[in-house]
Amino acid sequence: MRLVVVGSGIVGSACAYLASSLGAQVTLIDAARPGQATAAGAGIICPWTSGVDDPAGYAFACAAARAYPGLVAELAGLGEEDVSYRQVGALVVTDRVDQAEQARAEIEARHAQNPEMGDVRVITGAAAQRLFPPLRPGMPAVHIPGAARVDGRKFTGALIRAARQKGATVRTGQATLACSAGRAVGVMAEGELIDADAVVAATGAWTPSFVEAAGVVVRVTPQRGQIMHLSLGSAGTGDWPVILPADSGHYLLAFEDSRVVAGATREPGAGFDYRVTAAGLAEVLAQALAVAPGLGSATYLETRVGFRPAGPDPRPLLGPVAGVPGLIVATGLGAEGLTMGPYAGGLAARAA
Repeated sequence: MRLVVVGSGIVGSACAYLASSLGAQVTLIDAARPGQATAAGAGIICPWTSGVDDPAGYAFACAAARAYPGLVAELAGLGEEDVSYRQVGALVVTDRVDQAEQARAEIEARHAQNPEMGDVRVITGAAAQRLFPPLRPGMPAVHIPGAARVDGRKFTGALIRAARQKGATVRTGQATLACSAGRAVGVMAEGELIDADAVVAATGAWTPSFVEAAGVVVRVTPQRGQIMHLSLGSAGTGDWPVILPADSGHYLLAFEDSRVVAGATREPGAGFDYRVTAAGLAEVLAQALAVAPGLGSATYLETRVGFRPAGPDPRPLLGPVAGVPGLIVATGLGAEGLTMGPYAGGLAARAA
């Protein structure tokens, strides 16, 4: 079959890779707009600390995290060994031991269904600081050894190269959905019709405008996120755990190049305003230094801005569109894009 995947973020690139592996003739096209959520995402893979008000959504996120190691192994078999995925663990940091014990009990209650989280336990503030030296002293923490982190740019690049190996064509350009007799028949790009038996809209926060041609309404809006990158010189940060403060939605994580990532704002209503703001910088820095004052001497590198595709609830918007044969939507992952993206992209490929 002929498949066009629009959007080369984590969802679209994973879709293109799996569809190509399954034998489809794939064209992956992306407009390269600023603000792609994948490029600005933190890359924390630790769904077990999230609330379980929606058991189905929680199960989806856990299944997505569980699928990562197998995909990493597949990519390594294709020569893509530097995909940045690493199980470094996570620390849920608190101010009191009783808070840490309560958090441990809540997380450990889910262990039977999700043993990949590892042996969850409370550690002392001194032990936490040994694992992540910039931390404020005296903060006990819940250690979750199965947690991982991934660089969205690196992982997406590996998926795209792997898709090319499987025969996919990759293009840059603005694509508009082409419909005929009520079904999706491809996309128009630079005046050319790219015919397809199916089109996957992995178009993130831009999905509503892309599917408008089919008369479809997708309730996704951009949620701006500002995320800061800092350098600690020559510090060996590659195995530092993810830091998840128990009393805020902010976080810290580190990568091999002495880089620490601090994030992030959640700004609904900002539209596609691709700017770093003074208030955004102040919020991210204040939260980071409150938890890890040792980052005060770090060198500021950059602030990335991304537009998360926020749906009406935490579940992804994923699957064929009723009444429009040939159109599959894969969006609405919100702040969990790098956790759920490869899994959602694979499901979109199979649906197509």
